[in-house]
Amino acid sequence: MKAFLLFLLLTCFPLLIEAQEKPLVEIEILQAKSNSGMIRVLVFQQSDGFPDDLNKAIRSISVPSTLPTSKLLIEDLDAGTYAISIIHDENLNGKLDTNPVGYPTERFGFSNNPKIYFGPPSFDKAAFKLEKGKKTIQIRLK
Repeated sequence: MKAFLLFLLLTCFPLLIEAQEKPLVEIEILQAKSNSGMIRVLVFQQSDGFPDDLNKAIRSISVPSTLPTSKLLIEDLDAGTYAISIIHDENLNGKLDTNPVGYPTERFGFSNNPKIYFGPPSFDKAAFKLEKGKKTIQIRLK
């Protein structure tokens, strides 16, 4: 019996440690315009498809918009490099609405809060390293 318990301890303990070492990402989304609609979050691990190709994102998450801050916790990512893009989809149509000249009429943001000039930032400007433990990222919507 002792040998069996020792066997269970030796085989299960590494799995418990590995589960505890998975990184956590807490995202705080600031400056939404209203409580209307959803906050749509895409997580990318490579530049291909960033920032808006839903099919190339490794995670797609939607949470209700709450003022003054919407929060989201992602627990199932491995350590690595990621970039996040967010839109505040106020009218729930699943996309970032723009005016006739292409300027967004709904709020949006990216990890690292890079400056926006004439189009979205590159993956590299929005990228961050995720390692063990909890990482809190604040994204200010524009």
